[in-house]
Amino acid sequence: MMLSRWWRRLSGPSVPEEIRAVLEPGEEVVAAAEADHGHVVVTRLGLWLPGQDGPRRVDWHLVSKAGWDAGTLTVVEAEETDEVGGAVLLRDLPPVRVGLPRAGRLPELVRRRVEGSIRARHRTDLADGGGAWFVLRKLPGVDGVMLQARPDPGTDVDAVRAMAREAAERLSGGGS
Repeated sequence: MMLSRWWRRLSGPSVPEEIRAVLEPGEEVVAAAEADHGHVVVTRLGLWLPGQDGPRRVDWHLVSKAGWDAGTLTVVEAEETDEVGGAVLLRDLPPVRVGLPRAGRLPELVRRRVEGSIRARHRTDLADGGGAWFVLRKLPGVDGVMLQARPDPGTDVDAVRAMAREAAERLSGGGS
């Protein structure tokens, strides 16, 4: 038993060939766990989740939320809906839940990677009752940060778009 733990430390986590085959050159596997229907794999660039069409990677800057409860990893992925003046507007997709009977350290590593991609965040409430999160995120494998704006459901997206444009301009040194 001790020998197998030692070997896993040397060789890295066990990753199925269907995922190894689609990793980018240099995309190092940090952790992997067998899921109810496939595998979940943490790499430097993102989180690989099982899907109907095979495994797919969600880059760390597009993981809005990730939680762990009772053997289930829940991931909320964001999609980019618009780009305004250097800022990106996001919309959260429905949560994906993956059962991980033997998760090991994977949930902790997911949490660290998601939190590690966030450089700063600010919540803004609008007069109409809506609001938005503005988040500076590190892009995996790239120098620099990206400004993301995630309006709450039902919030005036044009108002958030204008605020995001102004914030991006200030961050780039173009505003006063």
